[in-house]
Amino acid sequence: MNLEALREKYPGATTFKFGDNEHLCTWLLKLVREGKKTATCGALRDFVEGHEVFPVVGRKDIALNWDDTPALVIETVAVERKRFCDVDEEFALKEGENEDLEGWRKDHKQYFERNGGFYDEMLLVCEQFKLIENLS
Repeated sequence: MNLEALREKYPGATTFKFGDNEHLCTWLLKLVREGKKTATCGALRDFVEGHEVFPVVGRKDIALNWDDTPALVIETVAVERKRFCDVDEEFALKEGENEDLEGWRKDHKQYFERNGGFYDEMLLVCEQFKLIENLS
């Protein structure tokens, strides 16, 4: 299904990509498809500065492959603002990328350092979602 048809099917849906490179995007989409990834987070600064659209509970959004083709549709089920240092293991494990909170902190610190800077008390937008439609 093409993006235009998906926008008609899911009015109000935004598009986004998981990760900051093709390899990471592909891997994270795979985790969502497998049911291992049901959460994601981003730096609040990216939403405030207009780079990202703030998640809204109940809205369905279209995750894109790295080449901008539609990959899947998710529905946001919870959104919370949290400091990086306050993210708990329960949320970290819902992201599906690591075996424990320590691994999540290490990998996400590196991600935020690559994408605008990191500090331990930085505010995050923590989103939980469910898979609605797998397009691949």
